[in-house]
Amino acid sequence: MKIKQSIAISESGYIFNPSTGESFSINQTGVEIFNLLKEEKTFEEISSIVIKKFNTDKDTFEKDYNDFTGLLKQHQIVELENGK
Repeated sequence: MKIKQSIAISESGYIFNPSTGESFSINQTGVEIFNLLKEEKTFEEISSIVIKKFNTDKDTFEKDYNDFTGLLKQHQIVELENGK
């Protein structure tokens, strides 16, 4: 999963998608995951970093990650493996 180049995010978590005109805010955990995805980190790397930084467990992280990435897909923030 890769964040589209055109997507803008502020330090406070405000995301803007210029291709759709949509914008929304995410929390600090979302900002961390978003930035790690932008750096093209793997799921395992992201999991390790977020679990340590936000003192959470693997099951909670995995559910939250799947919910968050689902939101990114819904809002057309990411490019999927087939280029869409």
